[in-house]
Amino acid sequence: MKVTLKNLTKAFPSRNKKQPEPVLAVRDFTLEIADGQLVALLGPSGCGKSTTLNLLSGLLKPTGGEIYFGEDNVTALPPENRGVGLVFQNYALYPHLTVRQNITFPLENRRGKEKLSRREMDEMAAEVARLVQIEELMDRKPAELSGGQQQRVAIARALVKAPRVLLLDEPLSNLDARLRLQTREEIRRIQRSTGITTVFVTHDQEEAMSISDRIVVMKEGVLQQQGKPQEVYDNPCNLFVAKFLGTPPINVFSGEISGGRLLIGGEAVMPFDAADRAVDVAVRPEGLTLGGEGVLTCALERVEVMGRDISVVATHAASANPLVRAIVDAEHIAGIGGTSVRFGLKPGKVFVFDRETGERI
Repeated sequence: MKVTLKNLTKAFPSRNKKQPEPVLAVRDFTLEIADGQLVALLGPSGCGKSTTLNLLSGLLKPTGGEIYFGEDNVTALPPENRGVGLVFQNYALYPHLTVRQNITFPLENRRGKEKLSRREMDEMAAEVARLVQIEELMDRKPAELSGGQQQRVAIARALVKAPRVLLLDEPLSNLDARLRLQTREEIRRIQRSTGITTVFVTHDQEEAMSISDRIVVMKEGVLQQQGKPQEVYDNPCNLFVAKFLGTPPINVFSGEISGGRLLIGGEAVMPFDAADRAVDVAVRPEGLTLGGEGVLTCALERVEVMGRDISVVATHAASANPLVRAIVDAEHIAGIGGTSVRFGLKPGKVFVFDRETGERI
């Protein structure tokens, strides 16, 4: 099912009497999601991603704009008529019902021609239970399940309705690190098995990049950039996107373009053909190299061994971050010493942004 959002806007009444203007949670948001894609809405808390999901589900009515499922305009449809499956952050399982009863609950509300027999409901529940691998848990109650198992029950309950669109609102936030990794792999497997168009809301960029076909980066209700995860990582359109994606975070320096050269702290680090101006220079940790002719001098703090790689931690007067981090091969550890270190730069990992607008140059 293709999903299209056209100029979607959601305003909430202001509670501040001194500033009575409405609060815009989502601003003129336009997005097209292809049939069968898993798209992640990614951004910090308060960026409007969950509001966008609630607009898609019908739990909120938009202030402006339209929502289409395929060719159908569903903007005014109530949630129960949209054919969506929604999985919340807190699972929202019924504690007094068994896993089987939780899964079949949405089916019991069908009436008329859509009404199902108990046998049909149990067969459908068993089918989705096999898909999410909880067949042996069907007679347990939620209190007898782990967090990851409860999450699978919530996903099974959403899938049993055969939804046109699956909506996941930060479904992994309550899980520990190892279980988050395992469950996100399961979500990807399930989505590929079913082919259901899925929208996944998260603030975790690693989570979004690892399982989604496309990521949509949001800030203050505005779509900043969308594309395949690696493409967005490799070509951020502005400084916000560059800083939001990547672990360890990208290194940001105050710099300038002067006479066709890019300068950081007075050192010419690379040629750059653009008008002279003040800029912010962002360099991925893997974009700083050791050996050869280093062009950027930093004060060495320490070296952190990470197995196959090492992290060289340094400082620089022009750095916007407290520390500068470089990820290099462990074979270079023997050549690191003294109080300073010189880095070379990989041009493909260096991004230059206008100081005033934050836009990529």
